[in-house]
Amino acid sequence: MVRMSAEERRESVVRAAIEEFARCGYYGTSTEAIAKRVGVSQPYLFRLFPGKKAIFLAAAERCLEDMRRHFEQASEGLHGEEALHAMADAYTRLIAEQPQRLQMQLQIYVTVAAAEAAGDHRFGEMVRKGWMELWDTVHLPLGGDVGQTTSFMASGMLINTLAAMGFPPGHRVWEGFYPGGRVDQGKGTQEAPEA
Repeated sequence: MVRMSAEERRESVVRAAIEEFARCGYYGTSTEAIAKRVGVSQPYLFRLFPGKKAIFLAAAERCLEDMRRHFEQASEGLHGEEALHAMADAYTRLIAEQPQRLQMQLQIYVTVAAAEAAGDHRFGEMVRKGWMELWDTVHLPLGGDVGQTTSFMASGMLINTLAAMGFPPGHRVWEGFYPGGRVDQGKGTQEAPEA
């Protein structure tokens, strides 16, 4: 059996934390559940991270960074409409194929709101920084057009909400999205009908 380094264990904790926090949220997830998923003891978990908040921050940061990289890779070498459609297709595929990514994203926003209401601004600062990096990653291929960037991000948040509520493919709420921007849960994006 090959022993994992501390860095490899940290990585496995972050992946497990995304799964657990996505499912149960910050307040409903125990460090015990994360440790169990990774196969380590809680004391060992706390040698890797100082506490639950640090684990959540690492998981949230990873979630936002993964989304940013998806947008960046999808739009590489593209501009304007082509970039917009490529990023939208990549994102809808991501949340359809890995629904825990969408669930984690939603948990991040809920946790930030709760933390901010309690006077803890650390979550919010990190999430706002990560979200602005997402914004900038989208903004450049869209030609620096603020209106297009705003519309893209707003459409993404609407897609998040509709997908999270479980609106099935083909439901009329998806009609306003071009075919590649519609979530076909479990199958990626919907293809445009043949003419």
